[in-house]
Amino acid sequence: MKKIYKSLKYTAIFTVALSFGACKNYLDLENDSTLSQNVVFESVAYTEGILTGVYNQLQGDNGYGSRVSILYPMNTDDFKTSGDYNSLDRRGIGQYGAHPDNVELDGPFRQLYKGIERANICIKYIPLSNIYTNGTANERAQMRKMLGEALTLRALIYHELIRNWGDVPAHFEPASELLDVNLAKTDRDEIYNILIEDLRVASELVPWKSESNDPVTRITKNAIKALRARLALARGGYALRFSPREMARKGDYLDYYTIARNECKDLIDRGENGLTENFEQLFRSLHGSGIDSGNEWIFQIGAFGGNSRTDSKLGYSNGIRQNTNSSYGYANSGVAAVPTYFYEFDSIGDQRRDITLAYFEIDANDNKALVGANDMRDGKFRKYWTNIGSTNQNLGINWPIIRYADVLLMFAEAENELSGAPSTDAVNAYEAVRRRGFKGYESRMGATPGNKEDFFKAIMHERLLEFGGEGIRKYDLIRWNKLWENIQETRQKMTDFKDGVGRYAHVPEYIYQALNKVITSDVTVNRDDLQLYGGVDVATAYFTPSPVATTPAGYVRKDWRIHVKDAQITGSQGIAIKFVPNDRELYPIFNGILNLNFKLTQDAGHE
Repeated sequence: MKKIYKSLKYTAIFTVALSFGACKNYLDLENDSTLSQNVVFESVAYTEGILTGVYNQLQGDNGYGSRVSILYPMNTDDFKTSGDYNSLDRRGIGQYGAHPDNVELDGPFRQLYKGIERANICIKYIPLSNIYTNGTANERAQMRKMLGEALTLRALIYHELIRNWGDVPAHFEPASELLDVNLAKTDRDEIYNILIEDLRVASELVPWKSESNDPVTRITKNAIKALRARLALARGGYALRFSPREMARKGDYLDYYTIARNECKDLIDRGENGLTENFEQLFRSLHGSGIDSGNEWIFQIGAFGGNSRTDSKLGYSNGIRQNTNSSYGYANSGVAAVPTYFYEFDSIGDQRRDITLAYFEIDANDNKALVGANDMRDGKFRKYWTNIGSTNQNLGINWPIIRYADVLLMFAEAENELSGAPSTDAVNAYEAVRRRGFKGYESRMGATPGNKEDFFKAIMHERLLEFGGEGIRKYDLIRWNKLWENIQETRQKMTDFKDGVGRYAHVPEYIYQALNKVITSDVTVNRDDLQLYGGVDVATAYFTPSPVATTPAGYVRKDWRIHVKDAQITGSQGIAIKFVPNDRELYPIFNGILNLNFKLTQDAGHE
């Protein structure tokens, strides 16, 4: 879909300005001698073309089009990678047991560093250009803006490297200026300190979205402030340290919570962003223009071109499953929901559940067919929302980086931590997100806790409900130092689910359905049109024991509670089966990369 970077039209023309040839070392990424920098950065249009090359490194199979978005963040209490564990494929990644020879670790690491190198070239040469200081007012403004974008993109990329690999080699100038490309690892806190300051500078260079009218796939001041808050919370959160080897956070963490609170408050006070009333429409917009009615999206990674380099496999490699013979086109989806996630949502009032969780699939006859408890998918991404009825895997669906709901909940979290109790502003921010989730059923929201600890727990749970499938949950749990605790709790919930005890005592073993067509692309209408035995609704069918032991005539039986076996808890398809606390919070570095740099060490995360 040709819907992104409408102001960045120069990729094909200007990538000749930099030679991106294959090199032996992952830091030897760019040769800036093909076209003189004096030529490239003395033109706004040329510079914009080079900046496009930085954005491009966020896309494709090795970026947010697949691995960085729907492989690396998985396996907590919302979604997991489907299939049996294998240390050498995507399941090894998803099960916290990747071998250093796992090729899924290779391409994203290299591509992220290529993005850093391209950003470094922009950051060095833009301020050295004559038009940056002596151009027309418009030229100076455009060059300043692009410098701010490059600083922000570099910060986002380093953040992605840090949260997956921890301490990493860091350089902030073009590789051609390094005396030695064999860099040792830099402490993550040192990197974050530089990035957070870079983002402060960038926010002074880049205008607000309302002033630039840029698409949501391009960096604005709104995006910079939201991302600065996210990086500040990461810097102020827990991380795997090696002296001693444990999850810990630094004593200055409140300084970074203050940064996060202030940046979020600036966005809230500015009033440019809001919450989109209809949760379904919010995510359907990712499949089209990327624009939502409430200006909730702050930054997305665009996808276009129908290829593995600039497009995404969102809606195919994740999202609802669609049979290969369906007129809606084939979608496989390797991201499965954890069955107990379904029961974290209010059974009647929370509109987010049926958007987040796809508990039906489209069969060969275009029927909506219920799935087993282990076969639910992430419903925020649906190929049939793209109106593409083919076997295409690249669908032009954008990946969400950050939205206003996240700003509100980050503000509430930071304010609560700094104030020692939920202030009125923190409560208002938290309740705004929750109220949208319970639109029309606000009476079911429940009371907001009045003390610090319980309010924090409420925020943790609200973020689970709000951001499922968006690649956020695992990194939240890590920065809270709750990942291992969460894994253990999820295994116990799954065991209780399998045994039908506790809160799952009334969960049915089976669901009975009379198949009928997908009559509209609207999720709510499809849910209400499900033909369930006894004429009941979803809230009744999934929360009461199976009404009969034998499949009624005209219906098909779908295993529900009985679908969960030990293999899905502690076996080869289980919950984070290879996780080791104080080690597997990070991924190993691919051996092929490690072998290129004698200063790199393999510190954690591997079998």
